[in-house]
Amino acid sequence: MPEGDTVWRTAATLRQHLAGRILTRCDIRVPRFATADLSGQVVDEVLSRGKHLFIRIGEVSIHSHLKMDGSWRVANRPVRVDHRARIILEASDIRAVGVDLGVLEILDRDHDVVVVAHLGPDLLGEDWDAAVAAANLTADPDRPLAEVLLDQRVMAGVGNVYCNELCFVSGQLPSAPVSAIADPHRLVARARDMLWVNRFRWNRCTTGDTRAGRQLWVYGRAGQGCRRCGTPIDYLIPRGGAERARYWCPACQR
Repeated sequence: MPEGDTVWRTAATLRQHLAGRILTRCDIRVPRFATADLSGQVVDEVLSRGKHLFIRIGEVSIHSHLKMDGSWRVANRPVRVDHRARIILEASDIRAVGVDLGVLEILDRDHDVVVVAHLGPDLLGEDWDAAVAAANLTADPDRPLAEVLLDQRVMAGVGNVYCNELCFVSGQLPSAPVSAIADPHRLVARARDMLWVNRFRWNRCTTGDTRAGRQLWVYGRAGQGCRRCGTPIDYLIPRGGAERARYWCPACQR
């Protein structure tokens, strides 16, 4: 599942190529909005909020969420388009294609933020508030830490990669209750730092070592030795599926 830094970077790419330009093509392949044609209008701005993305054009806003497999592909034409395309936007020689988007809808621009009003502070947003995030984190001290970190109502942007990595650097098992966190403010600060330093990277890094195969502490490393103590990394695929897989070091995380 794409994480907050991926969506932030996607918004930055779309903004770079589309903002201030006139759309020469708008092809929306979602039945409910298939008749909408925004060609001839100027793309005013592109912004992200947690894992949500908004393209504001005139009086409307194109709202998308990547969900599990979605992406936006932006390049000079042609960009390959197949049955997975949900929307095609063109501005002269630039083509942006939304592929396998989990959510795609057109909203009234004046009220588009209503769909993200439930989210906690955005880890990469101007509204980031560490105190509010820490309070949200500890609101239910008995909830499992991994469950809380993935709850976008607590703070927006953490996906499964960062969830597992944050559990490791906190020294806690993913199943540990939130009450086990001695310093919630430090944990949310680490979450912010992780996403912030990776916002321009396609290959995210949480260890500080950007060499291939050394970027992550535990995520995706089942059976491999812990980078700190050498103990094999354990893992569990919960009932929710592989996208919620848990990875941890049995020695470093207690």
